[in-house]
Amino acid sequence: MNSPDIHVLAKASVSSPRVKPAPQISSIHTQFSYFPSDDGTDENLLVLLHGLGDTNVPFARLGRSLKLPQTATLALRAPDLVPFLYEQAFQWYPSFDQLGDIIERPDPSPALNLLKNVFGHLTGECGWPPHRIHLFGFAQGGSVAAEACLQWWRHELELSSQSRLTDKETPVRPLGSLVTISGPLLSYPTLSKLCETPILVFRRPRELKNGALNAFRKGFSRVKDVERAGEGMPRANLREEWQPILEFWSEVLGWRPADGLYEVTTGTSS
Repeated sequence: MNSPDIHVLAKASVSSPRVKPAPQISSIHTQFSYFPSDDGTDENLLVLLHGLGDTNVPFARLGRSLKLPQTATLALRAPDLVPFLYEQAFQWYPSFDQLGDIIERPDPSPALNLLKNVFGHLTGECGWPPHRIHLFGFAQGGSVAAEACLQWWRHELELSSQSRLTDKETPVRPLGSLVTISGPLLSYPTLSKLCETPILVFRRPRELKNGALNAFRKGFSRVKDVERAGEGMPRANLREEWQPILEFWSEVLGWRPADGLYEVTTGTSS
């Protein structure tokens, strides 16, 4: 029998820097909490959006507690105070009318404009590739994250379409992933091509029934649906609630090898 061949393959070089610059207050027009990856390699960025009436602070703690490998975290605060309350409670878009009743068909434009600028800063000055930006949102924050993901995709489709008129076609770049917790889409998408960002929809019983799930499937090509008993955010002390989310992230998060590592493969000579 012939001795095996040993093939030593250097990992492909990565264009984005291993350590990314921190976002700048002057470019993100709301309060935020940013933490680089604990292991010193900023390969992924998890952007966390809180729900109605909350702030970025508990979601910053959540992001750090997850300890996702090679993953920096950015928790954003919604731009507007909730009216009629005398506390630090924020909303992503106007949610109540002058009588204090909930607005049935809200306009998320303020939040989408904010996130458009945030994504521009992250992919520009901060050097994050779009496919390494991952979104996590709860309730209203989940709805905003989903709509912002589709807004990014529409813009990418438009850029790609325009580039076909030139000698160099621009590829369409989806964002890395989306996890929405109890946050439905606010629109019913109509797209020339479904968004390629993989998403996980985490919901409680009686939340996001068929119509809401169909809206996600009208907008995204890869939709994973997870239902768990209870209410609100997944509870930290219940592994079965976080397990499907962690498994989803294990499939979509990127990984950068350490400097100087090589891949060794074996095979037999013919």
